[in-house]
Amino acid sequence: MKISILKEIATSNFKNDSQAKALKLIAIYLHICKLHDEELQYLYQRYTNNDNPEFTDQEMITLYLFVVQQEQRFKVSQTLFTLSYRFDMGSWNNKTLPLAAQYLQFLGTDKTSAEAIIKAFYNIACNYNIAVGTDLTTVTITGLRENFDNAVSLFENLLANCKADEGAFTAFKGRIEKARENNKLNKATIMRGLIQYAMYGPNNPYNYQLSKAELNSVTAEQLTTMLHNFMNYKHTVLYYGPAAITSLATTLGKLHTMPAQFAVTPVARVFDKTSQSSNQVLFVDYDMVQSEVYWVRNTSNYNPDNTTTINVFNTYFGAGMGSIVFQTIRESKALAYSTFAQYVSPDKKDGRYSEIAYVGTQADKMNDAIHGMNELLNDMPENNTLLQNARQGIKQDIATERITQDGIIYNYLAAQKLGLDYDYRKQVFEMADKINFADIQKFHDDNLKDKPYVYCVLGSEKKITPEILKQYGDVKKLTLEEIFGY
Repeated sequence: MKISILKEIATSNFKNDSQAKALKLIAIYLHICKLHDEELQYLYQRYTNNDNPEFTDQEMITLYLFVVQQEQRFKVSQTLFTLSYRFDMGSWNNKTLPLAAQYLQFLGTDKTSAEAIIKAFYNIACNYNIAVGTDLTTVTITGLRENFDNAVSLFENLLANCKADEGAFTAFKGRIEKARENNKLNKATIMRGLIQYAMYGPNNPYNYQLSKAELNSVTAEQLTTMLHNFMNYKHTVLYYGPAAITSLATTLGKLHTMPAQFAVTPVARVFDKTSQSSNQVLFVDYDMVQSEVYWVRNTSNYNPDNTTTINVFNTYFGAGMGSIVFQTIRESKALAYSTFAQYVSPDKKDGRYSEIAYVGTQADKMNDAIHGMNELLNDMPENNTLLQNARQGIKQDIATERITQDGIIYNYLAAQKLGLDYDYRKQVFEMADKINFADIQKFHDDNLKDKPYVYCVLGSEKKITPEILKQYGDVKKLTLEEIFGY
């Protein structure tokens, strides 16, 4: 039925009110079905149970529109809010900023203790959090809509008037030092640093940390001053909740103090991915029976046109239990207890892709496991069944995934960071079936085959000798201080 006819039915005047409502309901349903097939299936929140739905999504949307909107039988009430202040600055702008953000939870003001502030937030069913990333910092306040004013006022007052507590600061630094000691004992944190070293070189985001001397020189007053001045930097307000934008702007204008002029944001440290020109082995000695090996290679700059091909390639080649890598190295050859490979996309439009591959195996099987992965990196076998499963899996994931609530805002901002003004998932969904083996074979050969890699090896030097490692490239043994920066 054409849309013009549906509109005519929906706006027609009928003598029989029941007949009119029935026809309007049909018109709405048919229109929703059309929109669902064209676009909605990629975008809206899924309403039905995925396994055995009693109603289709199209039926649920129709019922909502007709019963809630058309008939106004019910009122939908949003009881929660999420308010965020997003700053384009992070630890790369100031290495001390993460400390200040963590320290705030231990502080009170000259009139209210830290314990009383925690209790005040609890009593109004609200909370706050400060998340400091490398280039972004997000302050988030959440809670019940009726307590919005109280929650924002409570946080703004704490941030502007927090008072240094030397006892809390000493205990806080003790926790940090203990966490640093634990990091050096944890093979997962060591390996993360090893991978960053392979990607960026000796000076990298992972070891861009306060040294022990720098940490000891930080004072409580220094951190509270940083907190007092934090809102003086330019930031974006994000809101998800029931308030209309006009009333929200009015309310925030009273609660959220803005400076006459924003402070200048500190210049950020820039880290560029390195280019691998020859094979290299980075080794860290760790007392364990197993060995873990990562392959790292930085490739070309971000190109949104490659997104669908990359998704199909990753799913087919190395992501998940149905991939070529898993089926060959673990299931067929039993060379590893865990393995994968992934072509990792950057989160910025001027960023570079990286190929990451991994095997976790027994030390005495390490050579065979490395050879097995190298064979696949250089020669990708064809399996039409796995390729079809990969394409179907990608489409199924997109069809069942729902980005909801404030996730919609952050998904938009993530796309914006990549220079996109659209949801790339729709493009992937529509084009996945068009990607054939020749497409991913070319991608594999262009980006992986016969290319140099950095091998990141974690294991015991009692079982893994330099002679074993030298066959894969020039060997460099790293210290934990080189990895962590402290």
